[in-house]
Amino acid sequence: MKKLGVGIIGTGWVSGEYIRAFKLNPHTEVVAIASRDKMKAVAKAQEYQLESCQYFTDLEKMMKLSEVDIVCICTPNFMHAEQTIMAANYGKHIVIEKPIAINWSDMKKMKKAVDKARVTTIVGFVLRWNPLFITIKKLQKDNVLGRIFYAEVDYLHRIDENYLCYPWSRKKETGGSILQVGGCHAVDGLRWFIQQDAVEVVALSGRYRSDFEQDTTITFITRFKDGAMGKVCTSYDVNCPYIYNLELYGENGTLRNNQLWSKNSFPGQEDWIAIPTTTPDSGDVTHHPFPGEVNHFVDCILNHEKTIVDLDDALKTFEIIEADDRSAQQGGKPISLPFELLSI
Repeated sequence: MKKLGVGIIGTGWVSGEYIRAFKLNPHTEVVAIASRDKMKAVAKAQEYQLESCQYFTDLEKMMKLSEVDIVCICTPNFMHAEQTIMAANYGKHIVIEKPIAINWSDMKKMKKAVDKARVTTIVGFVLRWNPLFITIKKLQKDNVLGRIFYAEVDYLHRIDENYLCYPWSRKKETGGSILQVGGCHAVDGLRWFIQQDAVEVVALSGRYRSDFEQDTTITFITRFKDGAMGKVCTSYDVNCPYIYNLELYGENGTLRNNQLWSKNSFPGQEDWIAIPTTTPDSGDVTHHPFPGEVNHFVDCILNHEKTIVDLDDALKTFEIIEADDRSAQQGGKPISLPFELLSI
């Protein structure tokens, strides 16, 4: 069977992770790299030993290649919308690195283009393939935790000049809000484990450093359709290693990161059980399971199925984020969901 050709857009760190993952998949081959700087594209191809790879500074020329079946968008946040719409218009299956886009209007346009093209999409919430996340889903399937009635997920990570994304992520126009840039991983984790649609949010935010144009710490409470509640805190102000905190409180048990308590499942339990697994928090995210994400995406293309985090699913995460940002801008005003976008 002919391999699916992959066109990579962007030459930063995350593009390398996707190239590595697509190389490992037996059904795909990276055939093109697009970059504003051709020499960076050439260097990236050489780094990953892509022998028959074409290079483009004109993105539309790459889109026109019949050999390209999949487009993988690994560019700065403010470029995602235009590139996704172009890829959909050319009938390409699309990997969209998070965030989807940095404003609600663009997300609406992206959904319209993808729906019209009927292409397969996946958004880069790679933590869904993290070993701890997979373990928790198995615990939920076995009813070890029971119905989750409250959850806390925190994304605490100081972004500074040591990060390549720093120059554009600290500006509103190119980076978006901190929930869109990094905190979206926490919001997606909240949704992934509660498995309900949000109906209301209340948020407060503040800025405790002068190098960012947007607020750099935000905390919000979300109420879900079944009455469950969730809290998320995202901060770029912290002075500590990256923290991804995950706490799930269920009717049958409790999980605090990799610590489990469930007397229903473990009668006589007297202390927390430590789950021997890899947790999400690593500042360089080199352990993040991109191959798992890519393999799922490719399987869905071949079997004509939707991915577990396609554009429609990811929009529900960014709907909560949009509501949180609006609430914070209005001093904690409650915002009701859903918005009009998801009913198009």
